[in-house]
Amino acid sequence: MAPQPDGPAVNAAQPPPPTLGQRLLRTVLLPLAITWIAGAAVSFSVAQYFTQQTFDRSLLDDASLLAAHVRMVDGRLRLELSPAEIRAVLYDQTETVYFSVHAADGTVVAGEPLLPMGAEGARPFHFDDVPFDEKILRAVRLWEDVPAPFEVTVAQTTSSRNAALRQLMFYSLLPQLGLLVLLALWLRRSIGRDVRPLGTLRHALEDRGSQDLSPVPTEASTRDVQSLAAAINALLQRLGRSIRAQKEFAGNVAHELRTPLAGIRALAEYGLGRQDPAVWRQQLEAIAASEVRATALVDRLLAVALAAEAESALELKPVALDAAVREAVLRYLRRADAAGVDLGALGIDARVWVEAEPTLLEGILNNLIDNALRYGGGGGSPPAITVAVERRDGEVVLSVQDNGPGVPHEQQLALAERGAQGEAGQLLGEGVGLGLALVAQYARLMRARMRLRTADSSGGFVCEIAFPVVPAPAA
Repeated sequence: MAPQPDGPAVNAAQPPPPTLGQRLLRTVLLPLAITWIAGAAVSFSVAQYFTQQTFDRSLLDDASLLAAHVRMVDGRLRLELSPAEIRAVLYDQTETVYFSVHAADGTVVAGEPLLPMGAEGARPFHFDDVPFDEKILRAVRLWEDVPAPFEVTVAQTTSSRNAALRQLMFYSLLPQLGLLVLLALWLRRSIGRDVRPLGTLRHALEDRGSQDLSPVPTEASTRDVQSLAAAINALLQRLGRSIRAQKEFAGNVAHELRTPLAGIRALAEYGLGRQDPAVWRQQLEAIAASEVRATALVDRLLAVALAAEAESALELKPVALDAAVREAVLRYLRRADAAGVDLGALGIDARVWVEAEPTLLEGILNNLIDNALRYGGGGGSPPAITVAVERRDGEVVLSVQDNGPGVPHEQQLALAERGAQGEAGQLLGEGVGLGLALVAQYARLMRARMRLRTADSSGGFVCEIAFPVVPAPAA
């Protein structure tokens, strides 16, 4: 069996659709052309009517003049005009004129006997097209009753009136046709100029690489093209945010999982170095708990990434900040003791409420304490880290302060950007910028503010998170 052509081949054989400029030009010019044709038909009818009226009035005047010279002589109707007078009355430079005078009984009184007599009921006059000598003549029939009933017929050829009608239509419709052509040329140029930015926009998108999500430059000549360009640029901006959120999510996962994975590895190494099955069970339980914590962390990070991508606020609720600080300090206390760092907390004796998301708040505490333990030592003797909670100027301020080498003021803002390196990264250690960038992002999602400063007395580094004050929730 011969192979059958598939769908795309059939579609490829179809002619391409018209361009927007061609479609607009066709949409505008087609009604104009139809309107012009209808106007030409109306103009022709009007011109024909008034031209006919003019020539017919002249025929009626000639018939009335002939009828005025019909007399009753010896009981018979006679036309008392000589041939020369008749030629003078019916003289026409371009047309051939015929006439006849018929009595009521059909007797020819004067003129062409071949001109037929009209109906008696056509009074007082009637215009008609009559055949004569293989020609069609325009005729007027005038009926008179004095001195006796008779009919005067005057007919003439129609070449003059047809020529006048053609000239009238020529000089009337030709300028209109010329104006229509000029209008078509002007519309083609104007429509082409107005749709040219669309072609420029198409070429800009065709020549762009897949990684280039910068705004598309356009020279919009109309509001519609400007709106289309703005919509495309807004789409590119949303795609850029989505891609950045995906990259940030991958970086967040890699950064946040480092601590639980290191803890799992340490627990596994400790268990492998012991021979007691009870120790193995204890370490396996700790590994399972760490794995559950790591899984929950990944799920929370995914929720954060989706919320950041959609630019939607998370569901915030009252959280006891003092309890969260206490749990975080206890969680890192063993690591701090092993590193010889004095880790303490201030301002957690009384209940302090903030509006936050527990997962993000825990991520802020983990990142700040982890950064302080990694990069905050070495400046003071002995190394010390203080996590404090205090009320200040209508805000609840969470601060983590170390007595390390600190960071110059002009470089502190760079640490809040993802992947901060350079002198700031060399001072505190590679990777610190990622943790602080996460803290800044988490704070922004909870409508809090992050501030970086140098400690007044010890010269260490301080990171503050300022939350709005919220009343205590009902019991």
